[in-house]
Amino acid sequence: MTPSASSSGPGTPGLDLPAVTVAPGGTASTSLTVRNDSDIVEAYDLEVVGDCAAWTTVEPARVSLYPGTSETVTIRVHPPRSPQVRAGDVPLGVRVLPAEHPESVMVPETTVHVEAFRELRAELVPRRRRGWLRGRYRMAVRNEGNSPVRVSFTPEQAGEELRFAFTPAELKLEPGESAETRLRVRTGKPVWFGRPVVWPFTVRTTETGVTDESPEQADPVVRPPLEAEFVQIPVFPKWLLALLAALLALVLAWFTLVRPAVRSTAKDAADEVVRPRPTPAGASDGQSPGTGSGKGVGAQPGGQGTNPPAGSGSGGTGGEPGSSAGGGQQSSATIDLQSSAGQTETGTYAVPKGKIFGVTDIVVANFQGDEGVMTITFGDRKITTIALETFRNQDYHWVTPIKIPEARTVTVQVTCAKPGTPATGRQAQRCHEVLNVSGVLSDTTR
Repeated sequence: MTPSASSSGPGTPGLDLPAVTVAPGGTASTSLTVRNDSDIVEAYDLEVVGDCAAWTTVEPARVSLYPGTSETVTIRVHPPRSPQVRAGDVPLGVRVLPAEHPESVMVPETTVHVEAFRELRAELVPRRRRGWLRGRYRMAVRNEGNSPVRVSFTPEQAGEELRFAFTPAELKLEPGESAETRLRVRTGKPVWFGRPVVWPFTVRTTETGVTDESPEQADPVVRPPLEAEFVQIPVFPKWLLALLAALLALVLAWFTLVRPAVRSTAKDAADEVVRPRPTPAGASDGQSPGTGSGKGVGAQPGGQGTNPPAGSGSGGTGGEPGSSAGGGQQSSATIDLQSSAGQTETGTYAVPKGKIFGVTDIVVANFQGDEGVMTITFGDRKITTIALETFRNQDYHWVTPIKIPEARTVTVQVTCAKPGTPATGRQAQRCHEVLNVSGVLSDTTR
């Protein structure tokens, strides 16, 4: 080391300040010789100036010298291991300030060479990714060294079933700088069924030093690999297969078991609906006994009776007598009644003179689906009042006959609110209801 030139003159010290080299995180020292060439006793204050001042000390920081004497002080440099202290030459200055002659201050300088160190922190997130064909990862790196580096990435996977792509493929980082790159992982073919397939892989980071003199300086450092996994899930999960099997079983059960049973039940119900009703006693030519043109005719043994007029509606017709045990004859009568909307019409059937009519069954027909009210009366007794829109066909039966004496009537009163629509599909002009009464017609006991 070459000492610096000495100064002569009143209060001017002689100075020797060699250079120093130090590694970040370590300590190095150099020395400075202060000589008093004046003719008085002088005190000198020493202070480090420049970029090194934060991590450089002088021991001792103050010296007192007699004329013609000298003293050597120690300068210690201890730069931290941090990206804040960059590698390279850093100027170091020590200001020497005489107490008696402050105008003779001097600042000897030298150079501190800070050695380079490499430290790279890398992180791959997430460590585990799930997908059908591809997965996306994030590679974060930070240069914690004190010199710029160029970082590249090398993926590794046994079997080479995976393909990798980095965006960007290379990063240049200054000391203390952070950056990210995107990693895309893709498989060659999908997994349709079964268990998920786990593909482990690693990523190695390689850093290369970059300097101003040689941007492509070849001193690469390979870091330990980072481990990750790509879990390839099947396109159709196991529960979907179980669901498809269950649906297939239900379809087969429907076509082989349920559908034939439903069709058979529906057919039986349809046959029951269209099955012909038994013809009442005394009917002829397949028609209900007692149907006529609207004038009531009482059923009498060996003759006919005349029914009173039935008002503006159609009248009832007495049925022809049939054979019956117990001194009476089976008989029936039909009242066919038509009425206009908003009007009330009445139809009757009168019990013939000298007879008692024991009613056991009545059938009411509203085949058009009219709307309104129907009231049925036997003599002075009201049997029922029915809303027309609640039925199309209705029947009533009694175990004990309801007896209607001679000259009394079976009366049907209909108040038409709205004519319905029959099977033809065209709305009727008038309401049309039919009542059939059946029972035993017997002689009056004298």
